[in-house]
Amino acid sequence: MTRRTEWPDDPMEPGAGPESDGGPPEGSASGPGAGRGARPGRRSYGGTGAGFGEGAGRRARSGTRSSGSPSSSRAERGEPRDQRDQGESRDPVEQARNICLRLLTGTPRTRKQLADALRKREIPDEAAEEVLARFEDVGLIDDAAFAGAWVESRHHGRGLARRALARELRTKGVDPSVIDDAVGRLDADREEETARELVARKLRSTRGLDRDKRLRRLAGMLARKGYGEGMALRVVRQALEEEGEDTEGLDEPF
Repeated sequence: MTRRTEWPDDPMEPGAGPESDGGPPEGSASGPGAGRGARPGRRSYGGTGAGFGEGAGRRARSGTRSSGSPSSSRAERGEPRDQRDQGESRDPVEQARNICLRLLTGTPRTRKQLADALRKREIPDEAAEEVLARFEDVGLIDDAAFAGAWVESRHHGRGLARRALARELRTKGVDPSVIDDAVGRLDADREEETARELVARKLRSTRGLDRDKRLRRLAGMLARKGYGEGMALRVVRQALEEEGEDTEGLDEPF
C-alpha cells in the first residue's frame, strides 16, 4: 500500500514539552516530613536544605546543578539528541523532509548525497525514497542541472578539464549518462584555450629553472587538472617557444 504524505507549509511545528504526571512535586511541603515553616513553592532534597530559592533560577539558567538536584538535561528528560533532525516529530517521512530541506538550503545536492545523508541518520529506506521522489517531482533535486552547473563553475573557477570534472561528478553519485552530457558541453577548443591560460599564469614562476624542470612543472599542473598528455605537452611547448626557449626534443611524453 502506498502511503500518501501531506506536506505542511511549516516544515517544523514545535511540539509540546514533557507533560507532568500530575503528582505532587518531589519534596514539596505537602509531603510527609515537611519542615516547619517551609515556604510555599520551596523544595528541599535529602534534608540538605538545597532548593529553588532566590538566585536558584540564575543557577539553573546557567546550567549549574547542585549535588542531588533533579537533572534538567535533554538526555534525562528523554528528548532526542538532535532536535533539528527529529523536527519535534517522530514521523520518519517528516524527519527526512526536514533533513533534506536543511541540506538543500543555499547548496544544491545530488540525489545520492541526500540519500547518503538520510541513511547516515538512520531514516528508513521507504521514508527516504518517498521524500526523495517527491523532491525530484517538484524540482528540488535535479542531477542534470547540478552537473551542468558544476561543470561550468569548476571549469571557469579552477580550470578543470573534462576528465577531472567527470571524476568529481562520479564521486557525487551522478548517473554516467548525465555526466557525459554535462562534460560534453565543454568542447575541445574551449578546453585547450583554458589550458593555455593556466600555463600563461604559471609560466612566470618557472623562470630561472632549466627547461626540463619547467616542462615537468607546467605539464604536471595541467595533468592534475585533468588535461590529457598530448594537449599538455603541446600547450607547454608552444608557451616555452614564445619565450625563446629551445624546445627541441620536447616531443617525447613527459
